[in-house]
Amino acid sequence: MLQQGTKAPDFSLPDKDNHPVSLSDFKGKKVILYFYPKDNTKGCTTQACTFRDAYSEFEALGAVVIGVSKDSTRSHTNFASKYELPFLLLSDPETQVIQAYDVWKEKKMYGKTYMGIVRTTYIIDEAGMIEKVYEKVKPAENADQILEHLKGEA
Repeated sequence: MLQQGTKAPDFSLPDKDNHPVSLSDFKGKKVILYFYPKDNTKGCTTQACTFRDAYSEFEALGAVVIGVSKDSTRSHTNFASKYELPFLLLSDPETQVIQAYDVWKEKKMYGKTYMGIVRTTYIIDEAGMIEKVYEKVKPAENADQILEHLKGEA
């Protein structure tokens, strides 16, 4: 994982509408950058919906929420539409940004080993520095954890 206090790698990835989005577009704002394994799966849907439900609070705090996975822009369009997700979903099918943020790891399920995204959330400050890292987050708790941190309650 990238460490707190280090510069967040800049990137440019397409959003669900295939428009390029860069981290540097949000200089001067706090960015919640969360990496998740796959659209429309139970844990990922839970996590996205908790960010959706708390979205007005993130906006009130001046924070931008961005989700990143390997899924296609088309998959993101369907996912965002189905669950009315108001925040950005970025597509990284080549895993360049996923690897730059060190969340592409060996995983095991049902005795099989494979490479995949380890659910991780980074809070990036207004200057582009990593303020906080949440590793192996629980989907239902992640948005609340972030809000507590942003409000100074964590």
